[in-house]
Amino acid sequence: MVRTEKEKMLAGDLYYGGDKELVRERDYARNLTFEFNHARPTEKEKKQTILKQLINAKGAFYIEAPFNCDYGYNIQVGENFYANFGCTILDVNMVTIGDNVLLAPNVQIYTAAHPVDPMERLTGKEFAKPIVIGNNVWIGGGAIICPGVTIGDNVTIGAGSVVLKDIPANVVAAGNPCRAIKNLQFEAS
Repeated sequence: MVRTEKEKMLAGDLYYGGDKELVRERDYARNLTFEFNHARPTEKEKKQTILKQLINAKGAFYIEAPFNCDYGYNIQVGENFYANFGCTILDVNMVTIGDNVLLAPNVQIYTAAHPVDPMERLTGKEFAKPIVIGNNVWIGGGAIICPGVTIGDNVTIGAGSVVLKDIPANVVAAGNPCRAIKNLQFEAS
């Protein structure tokens, strides 16, 4: 059975991003994000309607303009999601975001990756790895979340961090590369 480039993309395998179906779907998302980013700040209903055409949201969510993504349909957000100005989500693969997640300005979430071998990269093939962000997470301004990363529940990621590897639950993590710098203790309720 021959798989489509989209099927390869979503499976995390090498795929050709210039595939006609993928270009058409990216153009659709870019047209919607253009409309969203150029709507007046007071056109809140219009902006939410546009976002609901892009993103799979479990509940209430709010995203400030400008916002950019590749496809939109690979972004799943939980209840009470908020993304501040300048968020970019390259959702070539699934981006699953839990409940009560806050993104400070200019947070970048990248599922997209390219081969490190230059000859393989020159073929135009690329790949993507999913990203999972748990519940009750705050990601500081300018942080970059790289392909294949999982961030646990109750995590704070410091501003400017570059998250290259998984971050366990219940920590404050920061740096480049990002690492846990403080364990959080919670009292049982």
